[in-house]
Amino acid sequence: MAHPKRKISKTRRDKRRTHYKATMPQIAKDPSTGEAHLYHRAHWHEGKLYYRGQVLIDATENAA
Repeated sequence: MAHPKRKISKTRRDKRRTHYKATMPQIAKDPSTGEAHLYHRAHWHEGKLYYRGQVLIDATENAA
């Protein structure tokens, strides 16, 4: 089993971790609805599931 020979200081550990940064997600605007959503993700708008400007699922038809 791996076992460190010496204790790694908190400063040295934290210096190694400085490269892990949170990034802002890219937000896209749907061309047909104008709704903001994450890139490459389907999103719901007024009971319909949209992806790349096209309706994938229309939940309003099933409910009526």
